[in-house]
This record gives sequence, C-alpha cells and structure tokens, in this order.
Amino acid sequence: MITNKKIWLIGAGSGIGRELALKLAGTGNTVIISGRTLGTLEQVASELAARNPTGEGKIQPLVCDVTRDDQVTEVRNEIEQLTGALDMLIFCAGTCEYVDDAELSTDLFRRVYEVNVFGMVNAIAAVLPAMKQSDSAPLIVGVASLSAVVGLPRAEAYGSSKAAAIYFLESLRLDLHKHNVDVSVVNPGFVETPMTASNDFPMPFLMQPSQAADCIIEGIAKRKRTINFPRRLTWTLKLASLFPSLWYGVIGPRLAKRDN
Repeated sequence: MITNKKIWLIGAGSGIGRELALKLAGTGNTVIISGRTLGTLEQVASELAARNPTGEGKIQPLVCDVTRDDQVTEVRNEIEQLTGALDMLIFCAGTCEYVDDAELSTDLFRRVYEVNVFGMVNAIAAVLPAMKQSDSAPLIVGVASLSAVVGLPRAEAYGSSKAAAIYFLESLRLDLHKHNVDVSVVNPGFVETPMTASNDFPMPFLMQPSQAADCIIEGIAKRKRTINFPRRLTWTLKLASLFPSLWYGVIGPRLAKRDN
C-alpha cells in the first residue's frame, strides 16, 4: 500500500488519472491533482469527500495546462508552498488523434506531441531539481502505452509519441540513478475512458479505469521499472514484435484495410 506520500498527479480529471487520485488519496496520501478544467478537478475532490469523509487523505486541485511552461512553473511553486518536496510525480495526461488513410498533418502531430511528449518533459523538468536533493527516494511515473510495442494502423502520431515518451523516461532513469530518483513507465492497453470513447474499431481486452488504476498502484508500490497491462494484450503485441514479417506483411495490413 502507498500511504503518507505527497503526490502530484497530472491528468486527473477523468479516466485513469481520476481513479488514481481517488484511490491514492483514499489510502492516506496528499494528492495534488492537475488538469485544464478546475470544475472537473473539484468534482474529483468532492467525490473523495463523499467516499471517505473521515479519511486522512487529501486532494488539492490546481489547474495546469502542461503545454504552457508558465503554468507548470506556477503550479510547481504553489506545490512547494503547500507541501514542500514531492515524493512522487505521476504524469497521466494524454491526447490521441488518428491519421486517416496516411494523410499526414504536421499540425496534428504537433498537437499530440505537445501533450504526450513535451508536456511530460515540462512537468518532470519542473520538479526534478527538488527531487534530486530529496532524501525520500522520489519516484517519477510516466504513462505511455502498449501502442508503442509495434506499429498500428492510423497510430502514426499517437503511437510514435508514446514510443518517444518511453525512450525519454528510460534514458532519464539511467541519468537519475546516482540521484536516487526512480522512474516507472506505465504501458496500458485499451481502457474505457473519454479518450477511447470515440474509437471506431474493436478494442481487445478492454479494461475499466478502476482496474487500470489498481494495476498502476500495485506496480508503483513495488517501484517496478515497467508496468504493462493487461497481460494478454501485452504478450500478444510482444509476440507480434518477434515476428515482424508476419505482423507487417500479413496481419497489420489487414487491420489497416478494415479501418478504411
């Protein structure tokens, strides 16, 4: 169980982030939640009060758009005043846009990368100096995706942004080892969230946000390097990556044709 930690959770307004906030606060942690809409964040805080009126946990909403450097810095300063040094940063914000019929748009790619990659860099860069000086062995948790295991139809922007996030986090882990700061990479499969609600294709092994949050909490409690779920989808995609000729020559193209 994770308890008595000071956590900044970004992307907590809905989906996996919302469930993480409620579950972590429910076990006695102080969770600063961020997103772009104050009303949505306040609803999460209100739900904790309804679920756990006498609990020790706390949720503090702070609006933050991770694509804006100035807002990230302002929120970092507010967090330092509220809690001092953080024990954990969980970056759960994300966006997805699909590419139709290989019609590439640099604007689309920029929108996706601005949140999924540069937003993550912004948030981590803001808290890293203090984490390096901490004696509490802080943990950085970045949510990426199993979509980065193999190329998937229409996922040129989303999948590549998640692959970039994974590489960034794994490289960062190496450079932070001497500072006693850990990094965990979370790779979910399909989870029923507002982001996946518009998907117009089958989503195998679809999970609920509460299930996904449980997997993440179990993994970060053990300070696992990589947290992949669900297992069946993880192994299916990893198996596909071992046979690239079969995936890219036979199976993948059939999936792409079905999308058209």
